[in-house]
Parts: sequence; structure tokens; C-alpha cells
Amino acid sequence: MDTATVARFEASRNRLASIAYRLLGSAADAEDTVQDAFLRWQAADRDYVEVPEAWLTKIVTNLALDRLRSAKARHERAVGAWMPEPLLDGDPMLGPADTVEQRESVSLAVLTLMERLSPTERAVYVLHEAFAYRHAEIADILDITVSASQQHLHRARGRITVARTTVDVDHGAARRVVEAFVDAATSGRTDRLIALLTEDATGISDGAGGLAAKLIRYASPHRLATAVRAGFTPSPAKRRLAGGSPSMYAVVVNGCPALLVALGDRVLGVAVLEMRADKIAGMRSVAAPHRLGRLTAEWQRREHATPLVQSW
Repeated sequence: MDTATVARFEASRNRLASIAYRLLGSAADAEDTVQDAFLRWQAADRDYVEVPEAWLTKIVTNLALDRLRSAKARHERAVGAWMPEPLLDGDPMLGPADTVEQRESVSLAVLTLMERLSPTERAVYVLHEAFAYRHAEIADILDITVSASQQHLHRARGRITVARTTVDVDHGAARRVVEAFVDAATSGRTDRLIALLTEDATGISDGAGGLAAKLIRYASPHRLATAVRAGFTPSPAKRRLAGGSPSMYAVVVNGCPALLVALGDRVLGVAVLEMRADKIAGMRSVAAPHRLGRLTAEWQRREHATPLVQSW
């Protein structure tokens, strides 16, 4: 393959990865999907490819849908062991963020809600809402009619009903939110944590070290606050599990304030805080190494702000 052909693909790589990530909710699977598309591009008779960007979009979208429909993916999602992989602010895989709709559509809350959609509904929703594809273009990508594309979008919007959360968080605001959260969590007082939460706040976690067989859910503010307070109480056993005394940082993850816990350059976990007005409406805690691979790689490439907690 000549240099120009490779360059044409590389020019589309970030956009293709963003489409795949929004469809799959997994950075690792998105990277594999884009690599599979590159192999298809390499093998294609490119003389018959009139618009390479459109051709590549169709290939990546349908490869991602094949993954969604696979038996392994259906099983993992069915048993309650699946959650989307978080990404640090600025990661090109997050894709376009010019509108509120684009920023919301890549939040962990919406990526989770998209589990309610069929693969085709998910593809129509992502292509239309996040990438501004017209229904005629979507119909061509998915081999459906324009009318079917419109109907899929209508159903998808109806199923993705989420209370409006704040997705315009800069790093200064994130630090203030996370600092207040850490102060309350380390105070030993559940009431201080509950004061930061909305009346319907909930949480989800993959457990200490990401070892939970099924995701752990906290269905009320009190249960969430109690779990957070217990989690922030240091102990020798917790430090052994972590491999030492980690530091805590305020970051932005998928458009939301987040607490990142790291030991050296190794990310141990993130707690993503979903805000509604000035209160925390949800918390998603992720610690499984296979869900933190890309985030950890991005973290290791960056300069870090002063930690909120130097040594826990």
C-alpha cells in the first residue's frame, strides 16, 4: 500500500475511532474495529471507492454492529457485567463536542442508556446526533430506507430519556467539585456526603480493584454515601490491594468531573461524578484494568496538576 493511501486512512482514523467508541462503549473494541477497517481498506479495490470517507464510515459502523450482535457481547451485557470505558478529556476518541447534544451523547450515562437500543437504533442515533449525518446518508450506511432511519431515531430518542446533566465542565470547575467530594468523603460523616447529592442520586461500581463479578449498584443517596465513606476510609488491607499509598487527582472524564486515583503512573480507578445543577446526581466508579487501558495510556502521556491528596 502506498503512502498516500495510508495517509488517507490515517486522516479519518480519529473520526472512525470516535464512531466505533460511541457505538461500542469500549475504547479497546473501538481500536480493534478501526484496525479491522484498515485491513479492509488495504484489501479493497480502491479504484471503485468513490468517496473514501463515506466508504470507511460504512465499514466501521457495520463492523461495530457485528461486534454488538456477537454472542460474547450479548452475554456480557445480559449478565450485568458491562459498563462503558471512561476516557480523559481531550482524548480524540471522544469525538466532536461542539454542541450540547454531542457532549451529552458521549457521557457515561448516555453510553449506558444506549444499551436499551437495538444495534441499528444505536447506529442511527450516534450517526445522526453526534456526527450530523442526514437520514439519506444513514440509510446508505446501514442499508435501510430513509423512513426506517427516521423511525429508528424516533424510537432511540424515546428510549434515551435522561435528566439533563452538566457536560460543560472545565478543569477548574471539576477540581472544585471533586475537592468538595473528597473533603466530605474523608470527613467520616455520611451527612456531609448526602448534602452534596441530589435526592435521587444513585451509583454504580465494578468493585475494589474491579473484581466484582457483577456490577454493584447503590439505589439511594444514603446507600451511595455510606459506600463512598467506607471506601475512603484507609486501611492496611486497602493499601496492600493498591500496592502502596496512592494519590488522588481531579480530572474531567467523558465531560464530567472525576476523581482519579493513581499510584505512580498507574491508574487504579476513577469515580465519575454526574452533575445536575450544582449537585451530584450519579457516580460511576471504574477500577477494572481492562476498562482503564486507554485512559491510563493517556494519563501517562500528560503533565498532571497538583494532587488533591498526595498520599492516601
